[in-house]
Amino acid sequence: MKVRNSVRALRAKDGSFVVRRRGRIFVLNKRNRRWKARQG
Repeated sequence: MKVRNSVRALRAKDGSFVVRRRGRIFVLNKRNRRWKARQG
């Protein structure tokens, strides 16, 4: 999982969705698990 300043580009990828956990923003992707990231 990458830590990024902005997850906006990853959010636009096909199959990705945004989850808020413990005050952080995570982007997960079920189709291509390579595109996992968190912000903050």
